[in-house]
Amino acid sequence: MSATRSAPAPTSTALAVFASLLLLVGPTSAGDPYAYFDWDVSYVSAAPLGVKQQVIGVNGQFPGPIVNVSTNWNVVVNVLNDLDEPLLITWNGIQHRKNCWQDGVLGTNCPIPSGWNWTYQFQVKDQIGSFFYFPSLNFHRAAGGYGGIIVNNRDVIAVPFDKPDGDFTVFIGDWYNKDHKDLRKALDDGKSLGMPDGVLINGKGPYRYNKTLVPAGIDYETINVHPGRTYRFRVHNVGISTSLNLRIQNHNMLLVETEGSYTVQQNYTNLDIHVGQSYSFLVTMDQNASSDYYIVASARFVNESLWRRVTGVAILRYSNSRGKASGPLPDPPQDLYDKTYSMNQARSIRWNLSAGAARPNPQGSFRYASINVTQQYLLRNEPPVMINGERRATLNGISYSPPETPLRLADQYTVKGVYTLDFPTRPLKGSPKLARSVINGTYRGFMEIIFQNNDTNVQTYHMDGYAFFVVGMDYGEWTEDSRGTYNKGDGVARCTTQVFPGAWTAILVSLDNVGIWNVRAQNLDTWYLGQEVYVRVVNPEDTNKTELPIPGNALYCGLLQKYQKEQVPHHSHFDAVLGCNRNVHVKFPVPSKL
Repeated sequence: MSATRSAPAPTSTALAVFASLLLLVGPTSAGDPYAYFDWDVSYVSAAPLGVKQQVIGVNGQFPGPIVNVSTNWNVVVNVLNDLDEPLLITWNGIQHRKNCWQDGVLGTNCPIPSGWNWTYQFQVKDQIGSFFYFPSLNFHRAAGGYGGIIVNNRDVIAVPFDKPDGDFTVFIGDWYNKDHKDLRKALDDGKSLGMPDGVLINGKGPYRYNKTLVPAGIDYETINVHPGRTYRFRVHNVGISTSLNLRIQNHNMLLVETEGSYTVQQNYTNLDIHVGQSYSFLVTMDQNASSDYYIVASARFVNESLWRRVTGVAILRYSNSRGKASGPLPDPPQDLYDKTYSMNQARSIRWNLSAGAARPNPQGSFRYASINVTQQYLLRNEPPVMINGERRATLNGISYSPPETPLRLADQYTVKGVYTLDFPTRPLKGSPKLARSVINGTYRGFMEIIFQNNDTNVQTYHMDGYAFFVVGMDYGEWTEDSRGTYNKGDGVARCTTQVFPGAWTAILVSLDNVGIWNVRAQNLDTWYLGQEVYVRVVNPEDTNKTELPIPGNALYCGLLQKYQKEQVPHHSHFDAVLGCNRNVHVKFPVPSKL
């Protein structure tokens, strides 16, 4: 279980330091509360699968601390990069309304140099649910650096279920014993990563349910509960490329939320959770506790006999449990290659239209099917190809090659030639190529995107800055007639969707959030190899009401490196006033002048 750690009340000196930070960062919503966090991102030693290795921790924790806030709160996170490489943190699913400057990806931010710190500030606006953060550069997520984000409702907003008796954040994901730099080098050398060494649950290896498959001495996760109570489980697949099936032995999982949208409530005995996706379940402890119970996350769409050891196993322990869990794990779906089963599961996840929480509201209507589509893109991926002697991944025949100058920064300073606004609406004919081509989105337009997966593996795609409506998915090639199969009423609104191999997924998104926003494969290997694009959304009117100005502490790099100033060392500023307690979580009124 992961939980937010509270800190002592700040001293007057600490308040002054934080106030000065706010002035650096830029305009804020003064009437809403603030939460402050001070993070040291560094390497720590761990052996989750019994092999000692270097992982990425936040304040020495792996996984990192939880950001636990409420809707409309302002979040201030001061990040010290104690790695030996540049660093960025991205906030998976947080929309950063009018503020792509805080998105933490290369299209909008210069990396934080090694030894430097940078302060993120953003507001969690009208989002209630379960999200996570992770490092977005240099294959860092393969080494950790991730943690949970919980956005709670305000008291005036009703929740469509009773308050649970407890709240658990659960991270699942495939894991390699190799260092992330070795994995990165393998991709650079044109190799695939191969089968992972295991699946972690909350940064820990599997419970020893099988003495042949699981060696002795591995630390495993235990979640302690009380009989008769109901708990919320917020589950995130933070892995590299493996779709995982989650199940809790003898317990139903009542799905209630995904990535900020309340869902139609229905029970699942197991659910496929694809890379980068987040779900919330209510689980009632209604068993007799004759022993502990298994929590299992196992690989999908793989050879079962070869992948048996690639299984995450945690323990659910009742307070009146009479013994350890034993015997076989609960069964996965019968056919691990049965993609139809998984697709039908995905189609069954619907939007709860009667819930009282904030939800996407394009053009003032929840009837998204009646809104005219103004732009359409069919984004097709293929298996990795060779471009200029390098193994690359593509969308529409283009492999994105990030420039040294972030796209949004180039726009701010009218730097020409950094990128082009000519990303094709359909796959290019001819040889694939490297490019810095960007989608030119129409502000307040309504875009249809069809992800066509011509690879042999499940791909998941994410869009920063937005929640989109998942309206359809099926096998084969998408055609104009495929629109007849769309869900026109209660397609769930989320930020990450799976696309099955040999299949398509269609989404609709209202482009009402000004900025430059990343659309990427969440599969870390194909993302690293270039399977991403940016959508540029600009208000044609000359107004500052639809986008916040560049923050006062912006970092500069590439063609704008000359504007970068040396900074005050991080430790001298904060260690003195906070006593090295870096998980600061403080809420207090801020003067209106800030």
